[in-house]
Amino acid sequence: MEYSKLVSVTGLPGLFELLSSKADGGVVKSLEDKSTKFVSTRVHNFSHIESIEVFTTADNVNLADVFKAMAASNEKLPAEKDAAAIKKYFETVYPAMDFSRVYASDMKKMVKWFTILQANNIEIKLSDLPETDTSTDNKPKAVEQKAAAVKNAPAKKINAPRKMA
Repeated sequence: MEYSKLVSVTGLPGLFELLSSKADGGVVKSLEDKSTKFVSTRVHNFSHIESIEVFTTADNVNLADVFKAMAASNEKLPAEKDAAAIKKYFETVYPAMDFSRVYASDMKKMVKWFTILQANNIEIKLSDLPETDTSTDNKPKAVEQKAAAVKNAPAKKINAPRKMA
């Protein structure tokens, strides 16, 4: 199981592996009880765990960075129900976190998700992003060609007057 295939589903506790997706939802497998079910996008939203960021006092960081800091820490994980202990835990493990914008419920969820990842032996690793062109301008070639075609195209007449016969 890969970290990049994991999703969080609104209204459902825990983490899920996205097995397949359709226009109206997706088939997910729970990492806690291993049950598989269809989840409709009419009722629920999916968030890829890779795309979740955490507020810090500097730039936002990916959730994977926080999980890696948690894995590298010698601190014992606090109980999921104790908000004060969880906040104290994150103050020592990830002190750059912006505690005025990261709520206690978010920190509880991070502890729960980290426990689930450890129980399933999932390596916390972001998927490799494709290399981008490092030329002097950052526009892709297709965008440049399309812009040139639009610039050189003849102007369209809008609401041109009709000839009266």
